[in-house]
Amino acid sequence: MRIEKLKAEHNVEVEWVHFPLHPETPAEGVALAELFRGRSPEQRKAMHAQMKARMDAEGLPYGERTMTYNSRLAQEIGKWADTQPGGEALHDAFFRAYFVDARDISDVEVILDIVKEAGLPVDGAREVLEKRTFKDAVDADWKLSRQYGITGVPTFVIGRRGVVGAQPYEALEQLVKEARGEQ
Repeated sequence: MRIEKLKAEHNVEVEWVHFPLHPETPAEGVALAELFRGRSPEQRKAMHAQMKARMDAEGLPYGERTMTYNSRLAQEIGKWADTQPGGEALHDAFFRAYFVDARDISDVEVILDIVKEAGLPVDGAREVLEKRTFKDAVDADWKLSRQYGITGVPTFVIGRRGVVGAQPYEALEQLVKEARGEQ
């Protein structure tokens, strides 16, 4: 992915910080038509087409989902994965599961399947979910996100600069260069 390229070309260290995008979403999820009820079906279709075009331009897969799900538990597993060898693969696996395959990433069994697909220890992930071991770490991430004024995902922050949303690689590269120039 673009992050791997950025890390390799610019010697950048990446820290995943989680953000509460629609934390009010119930366990059963919400239809996108309901979430974006102020927009017409044509507007929603145009939004999807625009995002799909951006993803295609970056060589990233992007599906057509009809639901949004609460990502809180997936975020806690993502925080745990960052402590595991090879754990970074889980972030890509969750992206694919949610944005390409339209899977319910709020469902514990789905989360554990994704953990297994990413090659991480399922028993360890199950224990994290049962004990909510990384709840406080995600709470801290959410607090930090609010302090930074983040309102959307993804948001890339380096130093005092940031960009919001799906960005072309060149925008991320420019962000790195500008941040380095300030230091």
